[in-house]
Amino acid sequence: MTLTEARQLLAEMTKSASLLRHMRTVELVMEAYADKFGESKEEWAVAGLLHDADYEVHPEQHPGVIVQKLRDAGEEKIAHAISAHYTKWNVPYTNQLDKALLACDEITGFIVACCQVRPDGIATLESKSVIKRLKDKSFAAKVDREEVYKGAELLGVDLQEHIAFIIDVLRRNRAELGI
Repeated sequence: MTLTEARQLLAEMTKSASLLRHMRTVELVMEAYADKFGESKEEWAVAGLLHDADYEVHPEQHPGVIVQKLRDAGEEKIAHAISAHYTKWNVPYTNQLDKALLACDEITGFIVACCQVRPDGIATLESKSVIKRLKDKSFAAKVDREEVYKGAELLGVDLQEHIAFIIDVLRRNRAELGI
């Protein structure tokens, strides 16, 4: 599936500006990680872009609807990664794409939340500030901290370096993202 096809599918399924921004941030981070790991940038970007595509309309079935659409389109690898982007779904992690999507989803959303409470947004945000905020359970309380830690562990990256990598990607795209 090309990014153009993925964007068309997303437009059919999701209207919420905040959810679209979240998926775009994860897309950008996944694409950057694919580049770093020597993987397919388009495949990883599509996984990031579509991982929550069905959440707005089908929250009780999430991620089943988008996973089935991807399987029907012959995109089993992306479908599997999306079906595994939350550890409590008990889907095995079979490759780097699966692990990266898990590792990037919650923490990317958390970093964006950190930006929203800073006067200068992401401009001067550092990973140590994000780690400090992670310890405050009342801040962005819906973010599952276990997923953040488990994702970095499965991907085999140091959490502070992982956060710094994501901040760098988002900072390069801050004008588009409004952070």
